[in-house]
Amino acid sequence: MGNEHRLLALLVCLVLGTGLTAAVLGATRAAGSRQASVAGATVDIRTVSPAPQAPAPAGADASPGSVTVDCGRNEEGHWNEDNLVVSPGLRSGAHHTHAYVGNLSTDALSTDASLAGAATSCAGGDRSTYYWPVLRRVDRPGSGPHEHSAGHGNTGEILPEASVTVEFRGSPVSKVVPMPRFLRAMTGDAVAYTAGARADVRARWGCTGFPDRSTTDYPRCPSGSLVTRTLVFPSCWNGLDTTAPDHRSHLLFPSPRGVCPQGTFPVPELRLSLAYAVAPGVPIALDSFPEQRHSPRTDHAMFVDVMTDAQMDAVVACLNEGRACRT
Repeated sequence: MGNEHRLLALLVCLVLGTGLTAAVLGATRAAGSRQASVAGATVDIRTVSPAPQAPAPAGADASPGSVTVDCGRNEEGHWNEDNLVVSPGLRSGAHHTHAYVGNLSTDALSTDASLAGAATSCAGGDRSTYYWPVLRRVDRPGSGPHEHSAGHGNTGEILPEASVTVEFRGSPVSKVVPMPRFLRAMTGDAVAYTAGARADVRARWGCTGFPDRSTTDYPRCPSGSLVTRTLVFPSCWNGLDTTAPDHRSHLLFPSPRGVCPQGTFPVPELRLSLAYAVAPGVPIALDSFPEQRHSPRTDHAMFVDVMTDAQMDAVVACLNEGRACRT
């Protein structure tokens, strides 16, 4: 009987051990598969050449001020799979998860009236909505409702933003005029990987401590440095429309020297700066459409201006007068 018990115990251990090994190998393969599906290289930020300086404000007509809007860093956990700017009225129209600051009600069914009456995360009362695709670490499974609900290959633990900076800047060559209320805007190209074009690739990735270096690939940052994303919006308005069928033609980018295309007017330039604590070697992936394979070049962001006329006038005055303001 003793030998039979020992033999039974040995068989149980073998079965359990085989199952555990299979589970570990399966998890390893799944993590490896997720990491392999991410398109785009990773680049050591220390090997990236410094970028040329932006044009300095030129003459009395420039608007060299800045306005920082304190909207927090999505402590409220405002996420959804909607895109009010590109696919209004369509639930889960983004096919990936967006993170928000500002207006706390924004979803696919939002209207100008509902946005104007909603609460906001911005300390100064700005009800505008600012949003972008989430960033995930793909070596950990997501456990929250928005860490798997988007599907389409967007899996993994959502990385919280360590900081979010919402900033408006002026023009280096002219004064700016107010944005119209409920202006819709977007920056970046969510289909850049399959399109193969680079004209609309606007997001820049980097690391804190290296302000003059950026890349369109995923950066590898040294220990203690945060991964950064900087998304700059177009700032030359056609003076007529708050949106357009292509979501772009009503609001264009200025030339590299800051001059707006003919027939457009300079409005405050929005910059979103996001930072994340990512340990060296941790694999990351941007949420994307499935065929875009999480390419960092598909990074993008959207904005709806819900500032009151008085709030926008204060932004314009600060920029045109060359002051540094916070709201």
